[in-house]
Amino acid sequence: MALLRNKIVQILLNQQSTLGSCKYATASSTNLREVLTNLIPEKQEEVKKFRAEHGKTVVGSVTVDSIYGGMRGIKGLVTETSVLDANEGIRFRGYSIPECQKLLPKGNGGTGEEPLPEGLFWLLLTGQMPTQEQADAVSREWNKRAAIPNHVIQMLNNFPSNLHPMSQFSAAITALNTESKFAKAYSEGVKKTKYWEYTYEDSMDLIAKLPTVAAIIYRNLYREGSPVGAIDMKKDWSWNFATMLGYENADFVELMRLYLTIHSDHEGGNVSAHATHLVGSALSDPYLSFAAGMNGLAGPLHGLANQEVLVWLTKVREQVGDNITEQQMKDFVWNTLKAGQVVPGYGHAVLRKTDPRFTCQREFALKKLPNDPMFKLVSSLYKVVPDILLEQGKVQNPWPNVDAHSGVLLQYYGMKEMNYYTVLFGVSRALGVLASLVWDRALGLPLERPKSYDTPHLIKLAHAVKK
Repeated sequence: MALLRNKIVQILLNQQSTLGSCKYATASSTNLREVLTNLIPEKQEEVKKFRAEHGKTVVGSVTVDSIYGGMRGIKGLVTETSVLDANEGIRFRGYSIPECQKLLPKGNGGTGEEPLPEGLFWLLLTGQMPTQEQADAVSREWNKRAAIPNHVIQMLNNFPSNLHPMSQFSAAITALNTESKFAKAYSEGVKKTKYWEYTYEDSMDLIAKLPTVAAIIYRNLYREGSPVGAIDMKKDWSWNFATMLGYENADFVELMRLYLTIHSDHEGGNVSAHATHLVGSALSDPYLSFAAGMNGLAGPLHGLANQEVLVWLTKVREQVGDNITEQQMKDFVWNTLKAGQVVPGYGHAVLRKTDPRFTCQREFALKKLPNDPMFKLVSSLYKVVPDILLEQGKVQNPWPNVDAHSGVLLQYYGMKEMNYYTVLFGVSRALGVLASLVWDRALGLPLERPKSYDTPHLIKLAHAVKK
């Protein structure tokens, strides 16, 4: 349903001004759970009618190549929160990233520059653009729920310094499931119709606690175990996170708001989102489900990619210096490709245009750090790499993705610990995958076991279909 509905939304957005047709939250309540309680029965009925009318409609096809290719491109999941269009980029509930930057409530009571992730979470859950008061209410709610149990703090403090930050992050999330309200309610025989309510409570609690967990890991590994300090009830989620990490620069706080917003969701088929969906379909609580997603995010082909890009950029700068000409950059890129290497940060499995997440980070850099040598290097590559990749003719998408830029921004503000970047990604991704998990439970969307084949049976099937 979400795939069809989002396509319709995109058509409408192309036909009229998004700003003129923006659907702001109509409910005056600042209680997100109350809003959802009123909204979910309506959406459940909508899905029921939709399935009754279109349940047998074919929406795609499957080839042998797609089966061997990891099911790439197969339409097989409902993801209410976002859709990734090859030409339009990611849309959160129908809104592009530039539209979200303009329409979502801002920090500092609305006077800030970048959108609040709290507002995006409201949008992902409800499909409605929140008011400033509603987004600020989520900030206060998360601040109230942010306490970490002592056993998790002790575990984090006892981890060896050579344990990767993502391993610590995943382990801490798993250990937090002692706090799961869903697990407790399920053990007591809660009705299926109430599953979403306890999933929502766990999701709110978990999102609230993640910055503190992530900050403890950062301080233990890179700041000699210095304390993270207490949550400031007057600050928003991103601001508290930046402070606990040890960064008080106002521009870094704005970067955190932007970073945590744009990395939040990316449709349901990517590894971290799919893993969370899959484990959640077994009715594992949100803590266990999200921990599974984070183990996927830790891989070099997923969240770890931003670290690999920055490592590569650092090596490039060491080799070419800061005053390289455009022709010298072209020669360097061609030599890289002819040596059988790739240009990290370019290409995307779905997108066929420059990643909007790259673009908004580039716009941030143009305003805040236009003379930074690493930013200039990224800009130089942006000028030459797409044309070279097109000329080479081996890639479908020669444009930069989000990973081509994010590490440079973090490093500029002093966060040079590259193997920590994926933890920041994970904190952000919680918004999307947990909002989606709430809707999985509300709409009764388990992932039933799909049919699979071993190679001999698949060969027989292919021959039979061909005949």
